[in-house]
Amino acid sequence: MPILNRVADLHPDIQAWRRDIHAHPEQDYDVHRTSALVAERLRQFGCDEIVTGLGKTGVIGVIRGARDASSGKVRVIGLRADMDALPIEEATNLPYASKNKGVMHACGHDGHTAMLLGAARYLAETRNFAGIAVVIFQPAEEEGAGAAAMIKDGLMERFGIEEVYGMHNWPGIPIGAFGIRQGAMLAAYDSIHIRIEGHGGHASSPHKCIDPVLVGAQLITALQQIPACNVDPLDAAAISICEFHSGSAPGVIPETAELRGTIRALRPEVHQLLTKRLRDVVSGTAQSTGANIALTFTGGYPVTFNHAAQTELSMRVAKDVVGEANVLETPPVMGAEDFAYMLEVRPGAYILCGNGDSAGLHHPTYDFNDEAILYGTSFWIKLVESALAS
Repeated sequence: MPILNRVADLHPDIQAWRRDIHAHPEQDYDVHRTSALVAERLRQFGCDEIVTGLGKTGVIGVIRGARDASSGKVRVIGLRADMDALPIEEATNLPYASKNKGVMHACGHDGHTAMLLGAARYLAETRNFAGIAVVIFQPAEEEGAGAAAMIKDGLMERFGIEEVYGMHNWPGIPIGAFGIRQGAMLAAYDSIHIRIEGHGGHASSPHKCIDPVLVGAQLITALQQIPACNVDPLDAAAISICEFHSGSAPGVIPETAELRGTIRALRPEVHQLLTKRLRDVVSGTAQSTGANIALTFTGGYPVTFNHAAQTELSMRVAKDVVGEANVLETPPVMGAEDFAYMLEVRPGAYILCGNGDSAGLHHPTYDFNDEAILYGTSFWIKLVESALAS
């Protein structure tokens, strides 16, 4: 391509949209301001159809190409961006920093939304493709499975989507580069909550108590042995306990303790194994210590799996935009993405767009790099024009 002159012309507008969204972050399904901004822009662009309220607060824009399909069959592809922010207090001190205390765009969804808006504007102006492009603006990626909610509301069937594509910025990948791989791209995960009920008492009489802190410590150690001892070393798996809450005084053995964390795997079979062994270890620890232990799985996402043909197309398009040397075959990532739900019901692919040497995702000093706008927006445009060429 590589970068379209028109995209360069649009860059100031796209950057302004991005920074406005960044300054007004919203969480989960409560992305009402962002959804309204997106819908208003799509109306201004002249999209053929705009639908709001899909998956509670999702927004859809439909853009019909001006070229005739050589086969006579009208093909439809979907492009998805996420809109929600995180419960993190921003520490960037930027002029456009979050105005909403305790909430920030620490994962770059502001950039994702702005880039897809930029592509929608261009595609609605030019319509140099045969078929239909459906731009999907999704709530609740971080928590709440907004992708699944949109699917449940009929996203794929209502708009006739045959293939679906997603993009995420990625710190550590240089600006002007992309990363992608066929197969498992991101891990499946579940959140876990473990509640331990022991028997409290005076710290001088531990023999009269069932100490939930000690039980929790034993559990943490035992759970780490599952990936080490039960999973094939060639398979990726992780169990992480990230919260441990118990007690309120140095001389009191408490009654209860609570642990929270996640389990992650790149293959469904390994994910099932982790789940089974987790239950076994919790049950065994309860029996050996005399504590009552309740294990709850509080929801998660499946494996984000890139399909072969759509991955190949994405790689080809990315090479057109940035050159072959700047399209990297990345290793799988143990993070998770609810775009996985879309890839379960339609073939598609998920690509990483370089964010350069920025702070990491979910960090209070992270900021989406506006230089990436040129590449991400150009990728979306070229993808539509290539997938719907005739």
